[in-house]
Amino acid sequence: MKIVLAYSGGLDTSVLLKKYIEAGHEVVALTADLGESDAAAGSGAAAQQEQVRAKALALGALDAVMIDAKERFFDEYCLPALGANALYQGIYPLSAALSRPLISSMLVETAHRYGAQAVAHGCTGKGNDQVRFEVTAKALDPSLRVLAPLREQPMSRPDALAYAKEHGVPVLQKADKPYSIDANFWGRSIESGVLEDPWNAPPEDCYGWTAAPEQRPAQADEVVISFRDGAPSIDGATGAEMVLSLNKVAGKHGVGRIDMVEDRVVGLKSREVYECPGSVTLIAAHQALERLVLTRDELRFKAQADRTYTNLIYDGLWLQPLRTALDAFNAVLAPRLTGEVRMRLHQGQAVVVGSRSPFAVYDKQLATYAEGDTFHHDAAGGFIELWGLPVVAAAKAAPRAAGTAQR
Repeated sequence: MKIVLAYSGGLDTSVLLKKYIEAGHEVVALTADLGESDAAAGSGAAAQQEQVRAKALALGALDAVMIDAKERFFDEYCLPALGANALYQGIYPLSAALSRPLISSMLVETAHRYGAQAVAHGCTGKGNDQVRFEVTAKALDPSLRVLAPLREQPMSRPDALAYAKEHGVPVLQKADKPYSIDANFWGRSIESGVLEDPWNAPPEDCYGWTAAPEQRPAQADEVVISFRDGAPSIDGATGAEMVLSLNKVAGKHGVGRIDMVEDRVVGLKSREVYECPGSVTLIAAHQALERLVLTRDELRFKAQADRTYTNLIYDGLWLQPLRTALDAFNAVLAPRLTGEVRMRLHQGQAVVVGSRSPFAVYDKQLATYAEGDTFHHDAAGGFIELWGLPVVAAAKAAPRAAGTAQR
């Protein structure tokens, strides 16, 4: 059987690749270049990405395909998620969750190109990613088989390390530091090992993008994020280049460290650690601009819509028609999301310190308490009278209702 395997070059997928080849299958290893490497962070990421293809071929893959999908990932996935201020359970910017429907789409496209009968992933039976990969693949081509070998025959990380050693599969994980890492430019996910006990503080060696408190600069940095129709840029840089640059600037201040217990799609809770310096900063800036230019009712409705949008992404339902409908809603608002937001990066925080837009609903002459105030203060009394009328009427009726209930 010819199989296209989603291949990261890490422990699990390297072991799977070797097992499929030893079982007599032809395997095409597909790797998506999303701007960062699971195996190395920062300046070492590019070198690691280049080694992934060579490693797959050395292990016996029929072919190893590396696709530069950075701009596709930003334009088709990250940018719509930014428009929805997508933060799962109000915290996590969905870096891994956003990449899965893209990688699954590329698995299907590659299977068609090579005439493969199946696609495969290295997800376990208790994770979220199995849902994301398989729902997307089945929606795009129901005729393709989707293989999930680690769900059908689970393998512990110690067992995987032992297999790799026995069969000459080179891996970077060590038994004393068996973190499972997933990275793209929108964020870096770290789990397993000592992190599985939520009482344990994350060891400093699990972080790769963000500086420890004692290593952060004493002086803050400020960046101005410009938005045009909801799309951000910084000093002329856009897309993946902008996010990668912002990761470095915000990361040196420790911005974007996340340690949370989250609710997985399959029903259990898991402890996850993330580093998302760029995406956290961009979402904070986007929300600030929304508060400046959108009306109160738009903001209230959008908060509900954003939660729904975020849950669809997390739950593996990227191709749900509802998400497309919510994109259309956000597209109507986008032209007003034009302006600038100034962010101060310091000691683990990305703080909004200024915002402006030609479409601001904020009116200084109405808001000021100083000279030039144009607000009609005497109108407030009548407004309060009518606004509170239902509450006052209900309060008057309450004693009568209580007396009736007692009889």
